[in-house]
Amino acid sequence: MKEAMRVIFMGTGQIARASLDRLIHHAGIDVVAVITQPDRPKGRRLHLAASPVKTFAEEKGVRVLAPEKVGADASVQDIEHLRPDLIVVAEYAQYIKPAILKIPPLEAINVHPSLLPRYRGAAPIQMAIAQGEALTGVSIIYVSKEMDAGDVIIQRTVPIGDEDTTETLAPRLADVGAALLVEAVELLREGTAPRLSQDPDLATYVAKLTKEDGRIDWSLPARVIRNRVRGFTPWPGSHCEAPGGRGLKVHRVRIEPGAGEPGTVLEGGKEGPKVATGEDALRLLDVQPEGKARMSGGAYLSGYRIGVGDRLG
Repeated sequence: MKEAMRVIFMGTGQIARASLDRLIHHAGIDVVAVITQPDRPKGRRLHLAASPVKTFAEEKGVRVLAPEKVGADASVQDIEHLRPDLIVVAEYAQYIKPAILKIPPLEAINVHPSLLPRYRGAAPIQMAIAQGEALTGVSIIYVSKEMDAGDVIIQRTVPIGDEDTTETLAPRLADVGAALLVEAVELLREGTAPRLSQDPDLATYVAKLTKEDGRIDWSLPARVIRNRVRGFTPWPGSHCEAPGGRGLKVHRVRIEPGAGEPGTVLEGGKEGPKVATGEDALRLLDVQPEGKARMSGGAYLSGYRIGVGDRLG
């Protein structure tokens, strides 16, 4: 009987949690430790909060390490002492230095939620939707010095629905990624894992998103704005300035015919205001005025002074 494969898991978010769950419950794998980000301030009161991976690992009784810098000498020594056969990375968000990659005999592999080499970087799910893609997927790759540029072991395609947001698509990609990960681990165990090089000429990159990325530019075509609203839900969100200078978050929109100065309210209606864009118009179906709860576009029109000819900034 083969000994269990000793695995160190490095990850932070919900996609990583799904992969960790699958590894913990997969026969022949011993997750000897989880390495995650330190607790970070969260919420309006900025209380320290553990990552989803840390919380889950502690529930399962798995040892957790949370170094501020995983490349520090002490962290490298901790990893060496754990004698991993394999390191699995998912949503870890720290550079993993070559000294760590050399430790496990089976190297390190990464779960990346895109069809690499497309959408390398920090926000692949958000940007695939924001760019209007109909397909995305998950890639399991070897970790390399260059970000998300390692050889591919296995990939799987996932369709993006017309109503999908990052909030609805991410859980599906998490499930696919978790299943694909154990397939890759079995290929590695059997010594049959392929190494398919990525074409650097096809690579695209996405940086970490900021709040400013969510500001709506009404001069863009309606389809572009709608895709960005979908992709940026829930983070960083889509927002603009309502008449009177107050902020307005836009959660859901529909493309409709219409023309006018971009950002101008063309008409009201029970479903919400129709706003001109650089091409066609958008009906604002769900919005959230600054300091208020999310509401329908119709409720927004009823409760706030906004009318035909007003401008959104």
